[in-house]
Amino acid sequence: MRVMSIVDHATLNVALVYPMRGPAGIFGPTCELCARLAAEEINEAGGVLGRELRLVPVDGGTPPEQVAAEVESLVRMGAVDGVTGWHISSVRQAVAPRIAHRVPYVYTALYEGGERTEGVFMTSETPADQLLPAMRLLARERRVRRWYVVGNDYVWPRRTAREARRYAVDCGGSVAGETYLPLGTHDYRDVLRRIEQTGADAVVMLLVGSDAVRFNRAFARSNLDARCLRLSTLMDENMLLASGAGATAGLYSTAGFFAGLVTRENLDFHGRYAARFGVEAPPLGSLGSPATRGTAARRADLAGRLARRAGDRGERRVRVVRGAARPAVDARPPPVPAHLPGRGRRAGPQRGGRADLLTLWTAAVILPVGSNPHS
Repeated sequence: MRVMSIVDHATLNVALVYPMRGPAGIFGPTCELCARLAAEEINEAGGVLGRELRLVPVDGGTPPEQVAAEVESLVRMGAVDGVTGWHISSVRQAVAPRIAHRVPYVYTALYEGGERTEGVFMTSETPADQLLPAMRLLARERRVRRWYVVGNDYVWPRRTAREARRYAVDCGGSVAGETYLPLGTHDYRDVLRRIEQTGADAVVMLLVGSDAVRFNRAFARSNLDARCLRLSTLMDENMLLASGAGATAGLYSTAGFFAGLVTRENLDFHGRYAARFGVEAPPLGSLGSPATRGTAARRADLAGRLARRAGDRGERRVRVVRGAARPAVDARPPPVPAHLPGRGRRAGPQRGGRADLLTLWTAAVILPVGSNPHS
């Protein structure tokens, strides 16, 4: 049986769950290559606790229960010692209850907050880190008062929108309307009419992958971009390229990392990625890349500490790290990394086809795509 051939106690096998299809599939290739690069560098540095790290790919773009069944099967047979990857929250909610109490589960995607399942380690942004500072900045700098929320119909957009309603009030405004659409939506005419009717100053986009791409194109065709801004918490470089230059005017994005940031660490990361996969590899983006950055030694150290917390090789139950009140561990980096330049600097929004990028964790710096933070 193919799965049984993976079992090897000389290796640390980790299920890599990332989207190979569906709306999120647009950044799947970047997720895969970044994970492969991280694993190779960790192994070159000696592995995890002396064991070779081996990735076992799982398609996170299939229905959540299907993903959960496949991952649970791998765990039950002892084929994997842990689970990681970038996938949407509905997949995480299906997977976590079935495996997180047996092996470490490191979830690398931004999410809606509130995860408390034992053995789940969160590494990315939540609305308080990401959306709130961006809404405050746009309210102050662009005088946004009326917001409209457009999202896919699942847990991350709906719970994030709940926070957005509160944030809008805190910023002196309100949410004028909300629309939730199935994953894979192609027709946005109705929601665009609603946005126009409300007179919204800005749209909070909580759309995944290719859905956001199609929305951007439709938004530009409707000429709403002439008077209405867009703010997305899930907009990476691959999605910008797919949207096209004419569909990104007045578009802002928030993230803990952008591939276009000019830092020593980021330039080194780009060099390692290109050297390994070539200059024509899928572009690095804010969604698939952050977990790969940093030294192999640091990543191996984190993986080793997680492995130790799971006990020895024969013990699969993950011990609670922060006590019974907070069994899910937030493993995010400090809010403002000292190595990121440009803190407190702002560049005006760019039009003419270049999206506006609003980076958090750098004291709310606005960086147009392709700009230099030092200029």
